[in-house]
This record gives sequence, C-alpha cells and structure tokens, in this order.
Amino acid sequence: MLQLDNFYKARYVLSKVLRKTELVHARKINPNVDVYLKPECLQKTGSFKLRGAYYKISQLSEEEKAKGVIACSAGNHAQGVALGATAMGVKSLICLPEGAPISKVEATKKLGAEVCLVPGVYDDAYARALQLKDEKGYTFVHPFDDENVIAGQGTIGLELLDQLPDVEAVVVPVGGGGLISGVAFAIKNLNPNIKVYGVQAAGAPSMVNSIRDHKIESLPSVSTIADGIAVKEPGKLTFETCSQYVDDIVTVTEDEICAAILQLIESEKMVAEGAGATSVAAVMFNKLPVKGKKTVCIVSGGNIDVTILNRVIDRGLAKTGRLYTLDLELDDKPGELLEVCRVIANLGANVIGVHHDRSSNRKNVNACILRISMETKNEEHIAAIRQALIDKKFTILDTNLNG
Repeated sequence: MLQLDNFYKARYVLSKVLRKTELVHARKINPNVDVYLKPECLQKTGSFKLRGAYYKISQLSEEEKAKGVIACSAGNHAQGVALGATAMGVKSLICLPEGAPISKVEATKKLGAEVCLVPGVYDDAYARALQLKDEKGYTFVHPFDDENVIAGQGTIGLELLDQLPDVEAVVVPVGGGGLISGVAFAIKNLNPNIKVYGVQAAGAPSMVNSIRDHKIESLPSVSTIADGIAVKEPGKLTFETCSQYVDDIVTVTEDEICAAILQLIESEKMVAEGAGATSVAAVMFNKLPVKGKKTVCIVSGGNIDVTILNRVIDRGLAKTGRLYTLDLELDDKPGELLEVCRVIANLGANVIGVHHDRSSNRKNVNACILRISMETKNEEHIAAIRQALIDKKFTILDTNLNG
C-alpha cells in the first residue's frame, strides 16, 4: 500500500545522491500549449530509474544488504540498481539477455555490478534472476511493481509541485507503470485538480489495454523504438494505482516518437531516448486535451543507442516534412531529369539523392522511373513542389506526402 509519508522519506534519502533536474520552458514543442520539460534524461545514469532503485536498496535491512541484490534489465533499471548498490557498498548482480547491446552491458559493469548474460530474451533473463534470487538469497529489485521503487519514482511528482505550483497537467511515459504510479499518487494526493496523463508506444500498449478492459492483460509481443517502455504486462500494484489516479493513457506512433526526439535535439538541445520522448510526442501531435494549459512533459531518459540515432533523425525529418522522397515516371529522353531538378531548385528544396531506373517500368518501354530525395521545409513546401511538377506535366507515382 502506497503512503505519501514514504514519498517524503524517499525525497530526503535521494536528496544526497540525485542531480537536480530543473524545468525547461519549451515554447516550440507546441505553440498552443505552455510546455515545460522535466529533463530526467540529464539525471545520473541518464534516466529517472536511479530514484526508485536507490531508495529501494536504501530501505533493505543490514542482513539483506549483506547478501546483495539482483535485478533483470537491458537498460536504465540495470544502471540505476548498479549505481545505487555500489554507492551503498552492496553487491549487485544484473541478469541481461545475451543479445543486449554491448554498450549497455559495459555501462552496467562500469557502475560496479556483476553481469550475468543469459541465453535467450528478456523473459529468460528474468526467470534466471528469480532462480538466482532463491538460490543465493539475493533481494530482487523489481523495475516497477514495488512500493519503495514507486515512492522513489514519485519524488518527481513532489519536485514538480515545488518547481511549478500552478501546473495544470503532467504527461508521463508509461511502460510497467512505476513512474506514472509514483507521480500520479503524489500529485493527486496533494492537488487532485492537476491532470496526470500517460503515454505508451503504439507497439507496446499493455497498460492502455489493461485500463480499457479493467483487468491486467499481457501482450504476446512488443515492438517499438521506445525499448525503455516495451513492457508486455503491467504490474499488479501499478495497474491498481493507474486505474485510480491516472486521468487517461494514450499511444503514439514510431514516427511521432522519432519526430519528438528530433524536436528535442533541435529546439532544446536535449537528447532523449525513445521512451523519454513519448510524453513530448503526445503533446506535439495533440493526443491530449492540454491546449492552453501549463503542462509538464517528463523526459524520462536519454540513453539512446547512438548507432540508431541517424535513422531516428531521418524518420523524424520525414514525419515533419523536412525530408521527402517521391517517384516520377519520365520520358526517357535528354533534359527530363534537368527539368525536374530545375522545378525543385526554383522552389528552394535541396536534392540529396537521385535514382534513375529504366528496368522497373514494364508498361512503357520508352519511360523510366526516377526516385528523387530532397530536403524540404514542411508539408506545405512539399505540396507546392508536387503541384509544380504536376503543372509541368510530370507523372507522380507515389501518394504519400511523408515519403
């Protein structure tokens, strides 16, 4: 059972170890919403997870601390547990699936944890962690379904009320539900008029489905760039807390998440991982009734894999009309390509890729297919380019304005 006193106790304990994350007024996220960002992506270990993990470990008995702790995670929770345990002189063992990114494995080791790589996927690593817990007497630090973990995460809610007392809405990324349970419980107990909204990736809507159907439901699989919230099944405690205190939970698409990551980089000079950007995506694309309201988006983490950042940026550019690819059918004769490029250049777009294919057009032997990629300004700019090409009697084969 959650108790507000425990949240205040967690805030006191964590005050010695946390990095203070001041609110950032982000006017460019959505011109119709007064947006503030809570940048937990700048927290130690790069996410909010340190809050819950550290507080949970701090509340163990001396006997439990002596035996050590164990966790299962492929990312932020692992690093939170590792840093928290090391800081308190407690042994930590993290079970990771064998295919976990090397960068995350090494980051966890550098924070002082022992890593156990388990063949298979996350569920296999989780089963192994529970087995070792029973064999060795370790304490299992659950990533979300634990009262002390939730209290630690909920310190963000207490901070928000201090930093922005007149806040009207708070938007929170949702995976297993630990963060939003803590934030919603704290805020609603202190000011029930403030709206608390959750956001999940469309490819991992476990809490959305569970709340909708009034029972905990498990997804057969999850698929999303927001790996930090790719959770198949919410926790019992988090489901009950969300059902009682959260006003609504919505989903955002992969393209919307990528666009939000790009927007944070460009306008706020802030790097967010997929999970961390979901709250911003929901406000950017008007998924929530927050027009005109003083709204805080919690950017929950910044540990994005740099090897996929380029793809994320390209997808974000396409979603926002800044990168566009279209196919044209051209007569295969001199000057046609030049004329296409002239139309595009005259309208101020920048051609960055051209593919000229004679073999793919089976209907017209005397024609070819031109695929042309360009940097554009926005959707209106794309529409103007398309219309100019049509006016010049070129045949456009695609119909997707986002390429």
